[in-house]
Amino acid sequence: MRRDDLLLVFVHTLWTGLGGEGHVETEWLGQVLKQHADARHKLVMGHHPVHPVNGFSGAYQREIGPEHAAPFWDTLVRHGVLAYFCSHILAFDVQVHRGVLQVCTAGAGTTHRMPEGIEYLHLVQASLDAQGLRYQVIDSEGRVREGLSWPFMLPPSEQWRVLPAPELAAPFSGSRDDRIAAWRFRGRTATNGGGAAQTLLSAFQPGTQEALWIGLRGIDQRLTVIIGPETRRSPHYWHGPALTPGADFDIRVVIHTGMGPGGIMCDAGDGSWSSLSAASPWGAERLDWPERWSIGYARGGSGDRPFRGHSLFVSHDER
Repeated sequence: MRRDDLLLVFVHTLWTGLGGEGHVETEWLGQVLKQHADARHKLVMGHHPVHPVNGFSGAYQREIGPEHAAPFWDTLVRHGVLAYFCSHILAFDVQVHRGVLQVCTAGAGTTHRMPEGIEYLHLVQASLDAQGLRYQVIDSEGRVREGLSWPFMLPPSEQWRVLPAPELAAPFSGSRDDRIAAWRFRGRTATNGGGAAQTLLSAFQPGTQEALWIGLRGIDQRLTVIIGPETRRSPHYWHGPALTPGADFDIRVVIHTGMGPGGIMCDAGDGSWSSLSAASPWGAERLDWPERWSIGYARGGSGDRPFRGHSLFVSHDER
């Protein structure tokens, strides 16, 4: 459907011609997007998510099958689609992959099947104009539970504040629903990290386990974000790209409290944002941000976990 500068494309993610549930035809999608390349706003709608939502994962039943998922998302990225809207999983969830949003909104009339205490009945009110996409998620009591303005704006990372090592008073603390915190990490990875956790940044209250940890874990030195909003409760994990041993790196990490679990994102150098993978139904909106930060080592219950590479340089911006 084309109206002026808006293109809406609806795809069938249960197409029997390819196998039924979890199957979608991407060649037609690519042809339509190419024909309407001049549309300023491109939205694609389907039933199944492409990327797992809130830890509910299962090819063909809970998301599009793997043989379709990669070419489908490649098509969205290549043709400059703003967002893919889907449902199926009874939740509200937003995440971004290579600059394209996946917005899952479902459960408007299925109270008996909603995961109690985790998800909620809702509707989404949205606006799309020259500034981008803005929405608010309203529950059955009329309360605004989540919201987003996309794309979010940050100044060039060269203008961000340099963070002194090894420890500093946090530039901000407390809770806020719409906080955008960004860090740029530069340095050189260890030739052999040995698999031990390595801290890039830790946010903590003195004498307690850190509420936020950003660093590298495992032999492949994989970018990892750990959030633990409650003491003596298991934290939740977000995983990003692995870094090349003994090589220079330059990574930007953003935590957006208005995006739930999809709001932990990174840009590993291609200029677009991607949500880190996780199995959590919540994100940084639960954080009461601590008053102290440490750089290159941790202040928590699991030891210092020092960064094993060298020339670590960290800068920061907050909106």
